Amino acid sequence: MKLGFAATWKHLKSRQEGSIGDLLSVLLCILGMTTVMIAFLSCVKLVNQKTMVGQLARTYVLRMETVGYLTPEDEAALRNDLAELEILEVSLEGTTRTPVGYGAQITLRISGKIGGEHAFEEKRVSTAKH
Repeated sequence: MKLGFAATWKHLKSRQEGSIGDLLSVLLCILGMTTVMIAFLSCVKLVNQKTMVGQLARTYVLRMETVGYLTPEDEAALRNDLAELEILEVSLEGTTRTPVGYGAQITLRISGKIGGEHAFEEKRVSTAKH
């Protein structure tokens, strides 16, 4: 069955027209989801940086176990590694920096700010095994 031009035009006009309100609500939902996604990714980045700091602390406390303290060379390398992770205001206050005997307690304490605004502290304690 073939419709003529007049019948086709009448059929097209009988459809309900969309409103800008329908489109606006969809766009607002997309904008809201985008905002939530950006906030989520920011939080994931912070958690990832803190995890990387924990891995660095483990690496350096293992080095400290073999030597008995945090050597100046290891301290410089640790600070460099933390700078690569964008950790600011790094403090190693409370870290064992002088040689200790076999079996003595050694401590690595790293504090600073992730992204310049989120303060953290990572502390690892072990015993010297040199």
